[in-house]
Amino acid sequence: MPHATTRDDVRIYFEEAGQGTPIIFLHEFAADFTNWEPQMRYFSRGHRCITYSARGYTPSDVPAGEVYTYTHFYTDALAVLDHLKIERAHLVGLSMGAYSSLQIGLNAPERALSMTLAGVGSGSELDNLDAWRKQCRANAEQFETSGSAEVAKVTREAPSRIPFLVKDPRGHADFYAALARHDAKGSANTMRGFQGGRPSIYTLTDAIKKVATPALIICGDEDDPCIGASLFLKKHLPAAGLAMFPKSGHVLNLEEPALFNESVERFVTLVEAGRWPVRDPRSLVGH
Repeated sequence: MPHATTRDDVRIYFEEAGQGTPIIFLHEFAADFTNWEPQMRYFSRGHRCITYSARGYTPSDVPAGEVYTYTHFYTDALAVLDHLKIERAHLVGLSMGAYSSLQIGLNAPERALSMTLAGVGSGSELDNLDAWRKQCRANAEQFETSGSAEVAKVTREAPSRIPFLVKDPRGHADFYAALARHDAKGSANTMRGFQGGRPSIYTLTDAIKKVATPALIICGDEDDPCIGASLFLKKHLPAAGLAMFPKSGHVLNLEEPALFNESVERFVTLVEAGRWPVRDPRSLVGH
C-alpha cells in the first residue's frame, strides 16, 4: 500500500495516475481520497494526478494527540509531493483542502504551480468565529460519542449539501455512506484541531495580498458560508479568478463534475501557457 511519511512520522496513503505536469487533489472534511475519482479519471489523461487521504482518514494513519493543526495538514500535502520527488504541482482543493492549498500558497509558494480553491472559507466570518469554534468542539464530541454513522445521518441535510441531494440523490447517498465509514476518532481530532483551530482567512489579508500564484476560486451560489470568503479572496489574491456555479452547494467536484473539470482544465491550460497573470492595475476602479 503506497504511502508517504510526514515529518512527524504519520503515514499518508496516496494514489496516482497518468503522466505529465502534476496535479495534487486535497479533499474536504467529509471526504477522503476516493472523492476525487471523477477528477482523477479525467485529468490523468494529460497530467500526473495524485490523490491522498489526510491524516485521520484511513487508510492513512490516525495518530493520537494534538497533531491535527492546519500546519500539519498543509505540510502533509508537501510530504506527499516530497515522497514522489515532485518539486511543483497544481493544487486542487475543496473546502478543508482549499484552505490547505491556500496555506501552501502563503508559506511555500515555490511548490505551487497554481491553486484551485473550491468551497473555501467556511467558518471564517469574524463576528461568528467564537460560535463556529464552539460548534466544531461540539461536533468533535458527537463523533466521539455517537460515531461517524450517526453524524452522517445528521449532517447529510446540512444547508450547503441540499443542492447535491436535489440534483443527484444517488451520488449524495454514496457520499454520506462513505462518511459513515470514516474513523470517528480521526474525524473528531480533525474537527477539533483543524476546523476549530485554523485562523480565519480574514486575518491573513496582508499575507494574501503578496501571493502571486495563479488562483481559481470556485464557489456554489447556494453555499452561503463560502460566498463572502470567495469574494474576499478574489479581491485580495493578485492573480485570482472567480467562478460561481449556479444553483450549486458545497460538494462542487461531485455535484457538478463536468463543469468543475471544464473550469479547472481551462484554468490549468492558461496557467501552463503563461496566460493567467496578476490583475492589470488598469482594471481597478480608481487606479
